[in-house]
Amino acid sequence: MHESPRFSPTDSTVIQAGMVLSVEPGVYVPGWGGVRIEDLVVIAEGKARVMYSSTKELIQL
Repeated sequence: MHESPRFSPTDSTVIQAGMVLSVEPGVYVPGWGGVRIEDLVVIAEGKARVMYSSTKELIQL
């Protein structure tokens, strides 16, 4: 499930201090499936701070 605000030219939400945003790009492979990697970011006065960041390394099983 995705909630507002969205990082999009069509979203008019004003990003304010105290908000927590999820940055979750996805990769999808036709016929196989996909994955999303999520980072949580809190908006502080004048800057954003990463609260939690997932590894971006490919882990082969």
